[in-house]
Amino acid sequence: MTLTNLFLNFRKKYLHLQSFSEKLIALIVLVNYGFVIFDLTYISLRDFWLQGRVQLYLKIGAFEKEIPKEPIIVLPFRLTKYYDWVKGIEPNRETENYLKTVNKLNFFINKTGDLVQDQKISYLLFYLRKQSIEMIEQNPFLVADKIGTLERIKNKIRKHVFGSKNISSKESFKLFWSQENWQKNRLKNELIFFNNQIRPLLETNYFRPVGENGEPINNFGLIDFPFSLIFFIELMARSWYISRRHTGINWFDAMLWRWYDILLLIPIFRWLRIIPLIIRLDKSNLINVKAIKKQTSQGFVSGIAQEITEIVIINVINQVQFYVQKGTIRNILKKTNTNLYINAEDTNEIGEIIKIIGYLLVEKVIPEIRPEAEVFIEYNLKKALIEISAYSNLVNLPGFEFMKDQLTQKLASQLYQGLSKGLKQVLIQDPSFNKFFEKLVDKLTHTMIIELQDQQSIEQIEIFLYDLLEKFKINYVRRLSTEDFEQILERTRTLRQEAKITSS
Repeated sequence: MTLTNLFLNFRKKYLHLQSFSEKLIALIVLVNYGFVIFDLTYISLRDFWLQGRVQLYLKIGAFEKEIPKEPIIVLPFRLTKYYDWVKGIEPNRETENYLKTVNKLNFFINKTGDLVQDQKISYLLFYLRKQSIEMIEQNPFLVADKIGTLERIKNKIRKHVFGSKNISSKESFKLFWSQENWQKNRLKNELIFFNNQIRPLLETNYFRPVGENGEPINNFGLIDFPFSLIFFIELMARSWYISRRHTGINWFDAMLWRWYDILLLIPIFRWLRIIPLIIRLDKSNLINVKAIKKQTSQGFVSGIAQEITEIVIINVINQVQFYVQKGTIRNILKKTNTNLYINAEDTNEIGEIIKIIGYLLVEKVIPEIRPEAEVFIEYNLKKALIEISAYSNLVNLPGFEFMKDQLTQKLASQLYQGLSKGLKQVLIQDPSFNKFFEKLVDKLTHTMIIELQDQQSIEQIEIFLYDLLEKFKINYVRRLSTEDFEQILERTRTLRQEAKITSS
């Protein structure tokens, strides 16, 4: 096995290992971001994680509706038991004691009745009436920002006891926990209503202490730390590798090479980790966001292209109008403002340009087009002969057509050759010719400037030029506002596709 084969095998294994590590880190970032999103939404979704039930509650004005009527249980266990500590959540003492009292009542109701138990039940009902009034007045749901939950509890009690929501909630609770109500509707039936309708709402209440920094306790950093450690080690290793591989790249530059990975180490705004997540998943070929990036960039371009184009064009026109009003045209013509134009090498650029164009025309263009030009001249000569009045008499002479063809061909060739020769003579380096030519150009330019310096002429030119620019600006913006930039982008995409097909 040659060294080349060994190198190729080593490189293949290295690339395979690199691809595997890229995928592994991308998956770790994905798992970490899953934890981040779960943590960010945990408080708002805690009721679901607590009870695993799905029920939509709608309230529009006086209209209230629970869909479905009975909640659907989709989670067989309480996830809050494992995650409440992360948010520092503790049971709320008021609602917890309330539920404990109900549990005691339930315990005594299920026992065989005797005088002692009846007295305990009476006491518990009295105590529940007292706790209900305290709950309404003190509102223990306020700490957990669940004021709406208490309102739902009060509405359910009102409707159950009185069949209306316009009754006092305190009176409703008093009647609900009264001995008369429980004897009339049977204790177990009322407990079933409470356990199905009221208890789940009371259980959602909680207490979350505040730390010394004035913010609610959040221990998510303990979960996030192992991930951050992995990301930090990977960033340092990659920065070291990049700095060693590329000349002139230090560690700081290497870290900026993958700047988006720094977002994985910042303990705030963790939701921004979606940026390195998408980039890593794309680079590791776990997902393909090329189409999304293309559509996003094109949507962004179509959104701002019109505004940017209008601003640029209008600013250019405004600058031209400003210089017109300032009298720049007059200054150029009079050459009084030397800052506007500086002839650094004392060269007549116009004359030199004419010479260059003339040279290309005589030496390159005219010889190349000679056959076509001679045919064109010959055709016009024949056409001119036909228009001569004596031509109709001469055409009947023997051999005239042949002589006509020979004559026109020779004449066209001589005319073209003479023109070419004359132009070549013009281009011959002749100091006298250059001198006369420069004088002609200078005289022409000087005379034109003198005539344009007339006060009335220059003012009219400035006025008309300014008005022309203003009309162009208005019409351009009007046309641009009606232009569909999506169609422009579509035409651009079509042209690119055609170019790819042509090149392939």
